Amino acid sequence: MFWHSGSVVRIGSMSTSPTAAVPSPDARVLVEPAGRRLTRSTAVMLVGALSIVGVFAIFQTALALWVLWTNDPLKSIGGLIPLVSFVLILRVWRSLGWEMRGSWWGLAILAATIALVHLRDRAILELILSPSWTLFLPPHSLVAIAYAAGVVLLFGGPRLVRATLFPLVLMGFVNPVPTFFTLHVDLPLQHASSLIARAFAHALGQQLTSDQLRLMFTPDFGMFIAPGCNGIRGAVTMGFLALIAGYLYRFRLRVHILVVAGAVLLGYVFNLVRLCVLVLYYIVALHIQWLQSRAEMGDYLIGACLFFLATALLFTLIRRFSPGHDLRVPALATTPESTAGVAPGLLAPGSFLPRWIALALLVLLGSITYARAIVQDWKTSRIASDPKALGLFPQHVGHYKLQREWNEYMLNGPLVYYWADYAPDGSVAPEKNAVVSVGISPVLGAHDTLLCHSARGEDWLWHGDLLLPTARDVTSFSLLFFNNGATQYLEATTVCTGTTCGQYSNGLKHFGFVYSRPDTRNLLSQSPTRPIPVLLRTATPDTALAPDTARAALTASLRDFLSEADLPAFTRSYRQP
Repeated sequence: MFWHSGSVVRIGSMSTSPTAAVPSPDARVLVEPAGRRLTRSTAVMLVGALSIVGVFAIFQTALALWVLWTNDPLKSIGGLIPLVSFVLILRVWRSLGWEMRGSWWGLAILAATIALVHLRDRAILELILSPSWTLFLPPHSLVAIAYAAGVVLLFGGPRLVRATLFPLVLMGFVNPVPTFFTLHVDLPLQHASSLIARAFAHALGQQLTSDQLRLMFTPDFGMFIAPGCNGIRGAVTMGFLALIAGYLYRFRLRVHILVVAGAVLLGYVFNLVRLCVLVLYYIVALHIQWLQSRAEMGDYLIGACLFFLATALLFTLIRRFSPGHDLRVPALATTPESTAGVAPGLLAPGSFLPRWIALALLVLLGSITYARAIVQDWKTSRIASDPKALGLFPQHVGHYKLQREWNEYMLNGPLVYYWADYAPDGSVAPEKNAVVSVGISPVLGAHDTLLCHSARGEDWLWHGDLLLPTARDVTSFSLLFFNNGATQYLEATTVCTGTTCGQYSNGLKHFGFVYSRPDTRNLLSQSPTRPIPVLLRTATPDTALAPDTARAALTASLRDFLSEADLPAFTRSYRQP
């Protein structure tokens, strides 16, 4: 025996194998305790945790989606999409042995995505495809795809991106039903469903009221065919079930398309069956008083039973086309990464830590603005403390005097605009006597009223840009001119960020771009200053007046008011320091 470096090594009998006495460098790496090196599964857990926390760097997109999911029952299923995509990505990554062959291009995608979201928070970026179809840029769906793809590429590499194309594209359905679809498909289906239910009731000898959407069996007992009664929720849910099942069971493309289309059709058919069964329920309830007060619960029970039956039929179809003709999900082929000289399950040196640190720094940089804004709102938010308080408007704007104030709220309660009417004091010419309404929205952020009008189906007669002098400088406004049959009115919108105001568009009605210029100095800085929309409106009750003449007169009134108005002063009380 002899001593060597504090260890006892026994020299046995002579051997022809040199490794019997002295371990080679590679062998030492192979037998190195796992505690000295990060395992790949642990690294993936850290990546998952950081990617979830990193959503705060695109906080406004996440918040907008959360509001969408929790306030719109039709789109609530979108809240499950990120979770399903996350699980599917981990499933594929596990089959690849949690390989870490990331590319720094993923960090570039993430940085660009975060920067674009911050840009959209500070400016209006809208693509107008038609008066009823307007897209914010970048859309929430694209942000979700880019964020997920960036994380996957940064750590997993191109191979993992190719293997997870389906769950990455699935992230695009975080907004499962776009507004355009709602206007042109959802609402027509509502009327079609009511017609079918009404025809079925008439066939059973029931005389109903003439209201197309209300089926009143007595003056006090009936049902209303609401938008949620047209089957689109069930159809969307069935469609997503078929879409994900087809991916898991590896359907051929043609079969996959047919199964998804059949599932959507099945959702609509069973909804029509539900309405007809509900008509039967109401007819029976006419003779059984006890059932009338429980019609809503009866509707839920009928819908739940029919949806369960439709789901059973769908999975029968899935079982028919699955590879093993059963419902067992086929396992993915396991093809782990081979790294020479590294024990299985261990992470190669330098492949994880630099990327994790880079992503953490990027998330921190992108989150600072939101964190400071949230803290500031928590400390001094006047809106949160008193949502019924009126706005802070000056009593006089030149020769215009404050006439009245009011607030505009959404249907579910949140404040949208502070409003004030300004009327001339009589010292101006008669043709400039129109009242000018000023709206300030400190809660909407970058927002253009064009989108609201489009969503309500309101078409405009004229749309364009106009440079108007104000008390501070010349400001660009986006103008819309309407005639709703009762009044002709002109709306001028702009966005003020700090002491700068301006909004622009290309003036096209059926295809165009509306934008405002942000303060790029604060794009990713610690300043929580946000853009505040300003809306001015002036109207005339003379609907017989030629549109061009009315627009010219209203523009003159607006020009007269703005010549002495300091728009940044209107928004100063709502700006964050």
